[in-house]
Amino acid sequence: MNNQNIYSVAQVNAYIHRMFSEDFLLKRVMVKGEVSNCKYHSSGHIYFTLKDRNASMAAVMFAGSRRQGLKFPMKDGDQVVVTGSIEVYERDGRYQIYAREITKEGRGDLYEEFLRRKAELAEMGMFDAAYKKPIPKYASRIGVVTAPTGAAIRDIIQIAKRRNPFVEIILYPALVQGEGALASVISGIRTLDAMGLDVLIVGRGGGSIEDLWTFNEEALAREIFACETPVISAVGHEIDYTIADFVADLRAPTPSAAAEQAVFDYRQFQQETEARKQQLEYRMQMRLQDAHYRANQYGQRLTLSSPEHKLKEKRQYSDQLQQRLTAAMNSQLRENRNRLQVLAGRLDGVSPAKKLSQGYAYISNEEGKRIPDLTGVEVGKNLRIRFHDGAAVAEVKEKIEDDIWKK
Repeated sequence: MNNQNIYSVAQVNAYIHRMFSEDFLLKRVMVKGEVSNCKYHSSGHIYFTLKDRNASMAAVMFAGSRRQGLKFPMKDGDQVVVTGSIEVYERDGRYQIYAREITKEGRGDLYEEFLRRKAELAEMGMFDAAYKKPIPKYASRIGVVTAPTGAAIRDIIQIAKRRNPFVEIILYPALVQGEGALASVISGIRTLDAMGLDVLIVGRGGGSIEDLWTFNEEALAREIFACETPVISAVGHEIDYTIADFVADLRAPTPSAAAEQAVFDYRQFQQETEARKQQLEYRMQMRLQDAHYRANQYGQRLTLSSPEHKLKEKRQYSDQLQQRLTAAMNSQLRENRNRLQVLAGRLDGVSPAKKLSQGYAYISNEEGKRIPDLTGVEVGKNLRIRFHDGAAVAEVKEKIEDDIWKK
């Protein structure tokens, strides 16, 4: 093998890029088609697909070209003429048209058919809310009509099992695109409807309006409308709308969202139940504590109000009064003793007997009246003199006045 003839992917893509850039025709080309998968990026760029009945082409309009080259809000279904250059995006090895100017030519045929059919079925009342069946909250058996492979069924199963591991998912593997898709989806709805399931999910992943056209067919709309089991439509992405979305009992923006709407979140329910259980136990504990506290309060009040307790209180109060009375009496006795001692001392100080024992004498006349001084003495009269150890009677012979004591 000659290694000189082996090229890397990047080399091949770069070569093709140069070929496209050197082609004068592709530097300025005008292409007419219908807009599909139109996405407005946060950067200001617009990514979309330009298609007709036989082919499609990737397209992009950068924010710089959008300011001058786009004069209307472009959306899916618009029939437009795109002026720009066709170049190769080297990283992915795919070509696309880089739009510099986009003018509106009208709406595409498929989009016009979609609007016409939607209006007809709406006039028949097939979209009326009065015919919508409620989706059961606790579905345990869920039927799914979709392709057996692809992101849609994987997302539905993954989310369903995560939310509720006990839910039963019954898949009807249907064609969702191309020849035979309409009959396959209708057969899936009829088959699962006959099984008496709780809810059906009918849908597929995203795509162009052609890819999703099976879900715009009137026959499928009538089948969904006649289905006894509640139907959730989950077709395409959030921005995609089909006839099936309007006639179904509930429209989910994506298959993943359909699984979330159909399957009760058992794990969250367990967590909420456990939280409520703990909250209830806490409240019961608080109620019990409050009841015990109030019971103790009532018991104490009852005890305090009982005759026995009242009697004990009176006895205790009587004992306290007796102790206070005894203490008061003892205090009064001590005070009286002290006063008596003081008075006895003072009385002893003025006691005649004590004075007599100190050499003094008590003098009285014959009638026993005390003679305090010389004026009460009469000459010739008898005086009675009292000593501490006896008494004597003396006759007054003479009165002698003396002022010695006055000095």
